[in-house]
Amino acid sequence: MKLKIWSLAALAFTVAIVLFTAASLAAKAQLPTRPSIPAESAITGLPTIATAPLVVSTPTPTPVPTPTPLPPRKATYNKCHVAGSEIAMTFDDGPHPKLTPMLLDIMKARGIKGTFFLVGKNVAEYPEIAQRIVAEGHEVANHSWAHPQLTRLAPDALKKEIADTNDAIHRATGIQTTLMRPPYGAINASITKRLNEEFGLTVALWSVDSLDWKIRNAAHVTKLITEKTVPGAIILAHDIHPSTVQAMTAVFDTLSAKGYKFVTMSELIALDLPAPIQTAPANTPAGIPTPPPVGIPAATPAGPPIATPAPSLAPRATPATTTP
Repeated sequence: MKLKIWSLAALAFTVAIVLFTAASLAAKAQLPTRPSIPAESAITGLPTIATAPLVVSTPTPTPVPTPTPLPPRKATYNKCHVAGSEIAMTFDDGPHPKLTPMLLDIMKARGIKGTFFLVGKNVAEYPEIAQRIVAEGHEVANHSWAHPQLTRLAPDALKKEIADTNDAIHRATGIQTTLMRPPYGAINASITKRLNEEFGLTVALWSVDSLDWKIRNAAHVTKLITEKTVPGAIILAHDIHPSTVQAMTAVFDTLSAKGYKFVTMSELIALDLPAPIQTAPANTPAGIPTPPPVGIPAATPAGPPIATPAPSLAPRATPATTTP
């Protein structure tokens, strides 16, 4: 009896499951069909978008301006063309055991720099003074070993005068000098070429001669220097004459009051500009000669050329013969 009841129950449960499944399928069949979405490229009226490759831009570096190179040194300088008011004060024939330290004291008190053209044998005798010159910011340079006239020397003698002085300056100060002033200003093209190429030395002349070696008077030295100095001037004096050292206080103070700036000769050379070119005025009528610039005499059409007198070769006193 019980088995029959369980069979009927199982049959009823199976029928119920079948009926439920059939009802579900009928309901699902009545739902609307969802349309399929076509690909983007298949939609009418819409353009196909091409994908561009990714480009990474590299920033352009800011260009660094190239500094303007300094013009090469000339073989010889007797003055410079400068845009400012710089001048070079130079002293020859030292170091002197008493006068050079006095001069250095005057310059140190005023913050003035100069260039000392040293005689080699004096450097060898007073190396401590040469050391002080360099320590206080001045420039040292070659003025030969014993102050001879270079144009009268044999080639080997010339070489010894220059090389021995360079060595003495280097031993005393550690400086390899780049300037050479020939005694008396006596120089020629072949010696200039040799100094430039064999020794690496620039010939250093001057534009203002104080004549202190000739006229031993402080007032005269002061007047001549202060009246003749212009921007770019190279001034020649000697630190072996008492009258020269006495004149320097007034020289420095007067030129400073006029606005001049004292620099070493190498510093002045570094400021040198090309010489200005003089041209005729644009409205000068054809056929009318242009008058010469002020201060330059017109050329004389007739007559032979006048020879330029040779420089004075009067011997100068050295520390060994000068009374301080």
